[in-house]
Amino acid sequence: MDSVVAPDARPEVQWAALIQRFTTQLGQRWNRRPATVSAYRSDLSQLAGFLADQGQGPADLTHLQLRGWLRAQHVRGLSRATIARRSACVRAFGAWLCEIGYWSQDVTAGLGSPRADGRLPDVLSRSAAATLCDSVRRPGSDAPEELADWAIVELLYGSGLRVSEVCGLDLADLGRQRGLVRVLGKGDKQRVVPCSRGALEALDHWLVRGRPKWAVAGSGNAVFLGPRGARVNQRRVRERIHAAVRLLPESPDLAPHGLRHTAATHMLEGGADLRSVQQMLGHASLSTTQVYTHVSIDRLRKSYEQAHPRA
Repeated sequence: MDSVVAPDARPEVQWAALIQRFTTQLGQRWNRRPATVSAYRSDLSQLAGFLADQGQGPADLTHLQLRGWLRAQHVRGLSRATIARRSACVRAFGAWLCEIGYWSQDVTAGLGSPRADGRLPDVLSRSAAATLCDSVRRPGSDAPEELADWAIVELLYGSGLRVSEVCGLDLADLGRQRGLVRVLGKGDKQRVVPCSRGALEALDHWLVRGRPKWAVAGSGNAVFLGPRGARVNQRRVRERIHAAVRLLPESPDLAPHGLRHTAATHMLEGGADLRSVQQMLGHASLSTTQVYTHVSIDRLRKSYEQAHPRA
């Protein structure tokens, strides 16, 4: 058994030691992004708390107990997507425990993940998306906060970026003359996506009149900064964009990720092929992108029922 954990330690101490070592290696050895490491640590800590309350340490964990934990997540009302992520996290943890010799047999092997619940994502209509972009457009402003909001909305909707991808942009990632932006997505995979005219205009205003007012010696190459000069964090972006979306009349209460959903849906409605949308969004699987075809069909059905006399 690996010596990282004293066998006579309390269960919660054993769990904490293993989780700390595993998540440290996630960042240092496998170069996982901080957000991924944080999510894994949170998921494993939830599992540890669930089992430590029962006096259960990690050494003699069983497959049946893990299934019970996942079942408890379902009873709590967690989404299938969250439960699937936690299941994947635990399987990775189990494989690592076997690798270091802590376990002789991987009890997480075969641990199932629930299917996605198939709920269609909320999206903005074309007119609502245009209203949002118009509402944050500030070509005459010198306020950094307003200029940042404008540029970020244009990138989230115009290029279909994730919030984490916007926050992670560096100045060298912007190919403004060619209308392209280089993005570091999930799994540290790079892709290059087109940048809309609106985004290029907003970025020019932000970089010339907004960013310099917040930049400090330690700002580095981050495209988007917070008021104190550090790279903007995801929480601030979500709060700012969510507040802007809430002001739209008769629109869903959309999280910022909904602008990415909206971009994909509008591209497909406009005639883009599925593979191109997959490449733009950075989806590893085409099936992930296909959900947006269902959104488009659902919207078509509603329009048909409202407008066609024989519907």
